Amino acid sequence: MAPPRKVKCPTCKKDGDWFSGRYGPFCSYRCKLVDLGKWLNEENKISEPLTSDRIPDLDKPAEHLDSADEQSDN
Repeated sequence: MAPPRKVKCPTCKKDGDWFSGRYGPFCSYRCKLVDLGKWLNEENKISEPLTSDRIPDLDKPAEHLDSADEQSDN
């Protein structure tokens, strides 16, 4: 088994094994909501559209995604 991976909480910058917790990668529900609020208020945003020119493997199908032919269990 791999040792716990220490990361910094994106909001408060505390070190910890946040991916194994309930709110990973955040350390708490509060930090998760603070980050969501920044996205909703457009303090955080994606500045450019994602295009195949910028990522060469974007057009290749991913093995972990369901194919369009398979029906969902939902």
